[in-house]
Amino acid sequence: MKFTKMQGIGNDYIYINCFEEKVQNPSELSVKLSERHFGIGSDGIILIEPSEKADCRMDIYNADGSQAMMCGNGIRCVGKYVYERGIAKKDVLKVDTMSGVKTLFLDVQDGKVRSVKVDMGKPDFYAADIPVDYPKEQLIDEPVAFGSEEYRITCVSMGNPHCVLFVDGVNEVKIEKIGPKLECDRIFPKRANIEFVQVLSKDEINMRVWERGSGETWACGTGACAAAVACAVNYKTGRSVTVHLKGGDLQIEWDEKTDTVRMRGPAEFVFDGTIEL
Repeated sequence: MKFTKMQGIGNDYIYINCFEEKVQNPSELSVKLSERHFGIGSDGIILIEPSEKADCRMDIYNADGSQAMMCGNGIRCVGKYVYERGIAKKDVLKVDTMSGVKTLFLDVQDGKVRSVKVDMGKPDFYAADIPVDYPKEQLIDEPVAFGSEEYRITCVSMGNPHCVLFVDGVNEVKIEKIGPKLECDRIFPKRANIEFVQVLSKDEINMRVWERGSGETWACGTGACAAAVACAVNYKTGRSVTVHLKGGDLQIEWDEKTDTVRMRGPAEFVFDGTIEL
């Protein structure tokens, strides 16, 4: 099978062109290929497929084989792939996902996509939609007990369920201990991505992320969007922020008029390859 390795600020996926390749059992395949010692190594696989209502469709499978609704860093790389491989030679693309059709705006220089801005849609704070099994309509700076520990959390969906915590220093967080504990807590029936956020100023934050199904990753696009809107609703920042992640920076803007979140960041080709299955 042919594949392409790409990354968006360190959030690396294996991309499979399903206009040309047929993939059987993508969940099992993702577990096999994502393993960094015996496979290719990645945070998961992304299938680029034909779509009747967009330029293409993308389906995301995490490293543990579970399917994700959306991937912010992954969709930027899909935009780069689709443009540069000639599937859709347009600087404004539509990509169909499990969380709806997203619009991508490509920054193209000398035939190469340098960065991509994505309209990520409206944030959803309603617990039933995220989903969060909790006796409140919304959880914004809500104190919640997880076992013997209590954390103040803000929950939001950006296509995926997110739980945001504010901390004094992201580098001091024991993410391997706290991340899986919160991800798999009973209040998150579909598990959740956990963002640990340190506010630096009104337009700048640091973030680490524990992604459901993948563990700590170098970046998370939907997580950066969730962190940005959580900061804004808690009056910690404005509506336009730079999010510093382990793999690099993303620019997030929450438009007050349209209520939509826009994310801008790079998309990088790593290598093409073939693998025996």
